Amino acid sequence: MPELPEVETIRRVIEPQIRGLVITRAVVRRPEVTAYPGADEFSRRLVGQTISHMTRKGKFLAIHLESRERVILHLRMTGGLLLVPAQCPEEKYTHVVFSLDNGKELRFADMRRFGRFWLLREEETDTCTGMDKLGIDPLASACNAEYLRAHLSKRRKAIKECLLEQSIVAGIGNIYSDEILFTAGIHPARPANSLEQSEWERLAEVIPERISYFIEKNAITAEEYLETKGRDYRNTPFLQVYGHSGGPCPKCRETLCRMVIGGRSSVYCPVCQKENQN
Repeated sequence: MPELPEVETIRRVIEPQIRGLVITRAVVRRPEVTAYPGADEFSRRLVGQTISHMTRKGKFLAIHLESRERVILHLRMTGGLLLVPAQCPEEKYTHVVFSLDNGKELRFADMRRFGRFWLLREEETDTCTGMDKLGIDPLASACNAEYLRAHLSKRRKAIKECLLEQSIVAGIGNIYSDEILFTAGIHPARPANSLEQSEWERLAEVIPERISYFIEKNAITAEEYLETKGRDYRNTPFLQVYGHSGGPCPKCRETLCRMVIGGRSSVYCPVCQKENQN
């Protein structure tokens, strides 16, 4: 599943290219992809609308329209956005197509069909997307040691699981939770209530640093994004532990270990991330 750095990369590539354009046609080929409203109303209301800008919250994207309506999108596991000339052959599993007045199309493709769209009016309360349940953005200044400790320090759950809770910090997934905990030197299975103040402070420093680092490493031009169909996540060579179970720790050369926490795979260094800190 794309995590915050990948979703932010999509926003940075797509947003400058569609800003100010008019949607001349909206086609929904899989009605279940438009969660709200129904596919027919979704398509009808979008025709003639001018795109203002795009934003991101956690793993959600929002296309804001000049009418103050907004299209909310969650890519889920396999969804992707491409902006292409209208004459380009469609990718397999293309489910939604927005025709734009510059002769291009914004296309959404999703092999597993878990991705969802919502269209909300300006005055409409968002009761359907789940964005209202999201926690703080990891890049926000308020995502500090005091915030993390206040929300997690009484929890017995493993800190790895806590970092995956979107209601606490929005946008961190399995990949970057491993990277964050490795950089912070905290074992992923440690109960959150066992962390010391210095560790909360270290986490608060590492979370935005790692997220920003991987956003930077993901940077790609619009031409490169189109050529690779939006699937070239360039930060992969810079991952220190995720996907490297059985390989050497980049810090101490000890063999990296893998364990399952809360049903999710976790990779860590048994030396740099000691489970027992006493």
